[in-house]
Amino acid sequence: MNPDKKTLLSWARDHRTDFESTLQQFVETPSVSAEPERIGDIRRCAELAQAKIREFGGEATILETDGNPIVHGRFETGRNLPTVTVYNHLDVQPASRETEPWKTDPFVFSKDGDRYLGRGTTDDKGPALTALFGIRAAREAGVRANMHLIWELEEEIGSPSFDGAMKKYARQLATDSVLVSDTIWVSRERPACPAGLRGLQGFELTLQTAATDQHSGVTGGGARNPIGELMKLVSEMYDATTGKVKIKGFYDDVVPPSKQELADFRDSGFTVKKFKKDHGFKSIRTEDPMDLMKRIWAMPTFEVHGLVGGYTGPGIKTVIPPSATVKISCRMVANQDPKKIMKLVREFVKQHNPDVKIVTEASMLPYQAPTTGPLADAVRSAMKFAFGREPVFVREGGSIGAVVSMEKILNVPVLFLGLSLPEHGYHAPNENYDWRQASGGMVAFVKYFDEIAKM
Repeated sequence: MNPDKKTLLSWARDHRTDFESTLQQFVETPSVSAEPERIGDIRRCAELAQAKIREFGGEATILETDGNPIVHGRFETGRNLPTVTVYNHLDVQPASRETEPWKTDPFVFSKDGDRYLGRGTTDDKGPALTALFGIRAAREAGVRANMHLIWELEEEIGSPSFDGAMKKYARQLATDSVLVSDTIWVSRERPACPAGLRGLQGFELTLQTAATDQHSGVTGGGARNPIGELMKLVSEMYDATTGKVKIKGFYDDVVPPSKQELADFRDSGFTVKKFKKDHGFKSIRTEDPMDLMKRIWAMPTFEVHGLVGGYTGPGIKTVIPPSATVKISCRMVANQDPKKIMKLVREFVKQHNPDVKIVTEASMLPYQAPTTGPLADAVRSAMKFAFGREPVFVREGGSIGAVVSMEKILNVPVLFLGLSLPEHGYHAPNENYDWRQASGGMVAFVKYFDEIAKM
């Protein structure tokens, strides 16, 4: 069958009030996975998701894991039909109006014209519900495919239990392909789909040189200063001005973007001016558009996130602190291995300051997505059908730990159909989503499911 775009947009308009009230329910369930005291809200969010899937006529199961639960939804159309699973996450980043410049309460849903404000509206509850409404529309349109959902509740903390859950429930979660809706377009004018995700390796460097604070007048000059030594070590590891990593072998496995990828970069609608505006930057490392796109999508990084140690109150307390810790992570591109990167880091630290202790944190492999073949063509067709322009395939600078797990354990291709925009404010105060992306997304999902059904 061939669902008609005009009819589907009319269907979306007819269900707008239902969509908005459902999104309100989810936004006002503060499922912050990073905060242990929110564990009850995590459970309530899973139960809300289960109830909503059942309300829409699907089967819904809460799968228990070693961490937060996973919600699995199944909308079965018939045996021997293709099955596609849509992945989203329902946990969100922390948010506080007291410490961040939110204009509204982050956990109270509000509307501003066609915009929906609140934590989770675009990352990732809005797109998740867009997919759910797309499934409902596809079923009513008679699309002949089985449509499943995987809704995770710990993506924002690195998906620590997801890999184990995939192994435990692999047979139950069996599918022919996975479609991820948790990515951002480059600009509103041009749909964009990731051709890959960067991986992640976090670690902490700690140096302890004494038991307590020491008077800098009495011991200064003789005492080691752990903050100063860690600052020196970090400056030896990378150039903070250019971002270039100085650790030998760090770039050995980097796969540069292809000519086709570079062509898509150029056609993506990316501008330096808008990038700076969307993210509130006063200045950045480069004003060259192609150089900037390569840096944020196709090159690995070394970032310092925090320094703990010493006195941070008002004025100066003239002490030499006994210890300090610096928090760091590296983003990695296709073909790079987090284990190899950590081995290089350990060897470097041992050579330059053997007293520094290393603690390994979150780790995620990079992912290279297919951009050719029938599934990629289905994504192109769905995006063009819904939004009027064929998408470009660019790389995504962020990481989604679940993607590699699903590809590896479920043994299926994983593709992307994201709906969020840079101005929606991923992880930022005043996060928002909008009706144009929601309604267009519903149409895109129906078209994608229909393309899958034809296979």
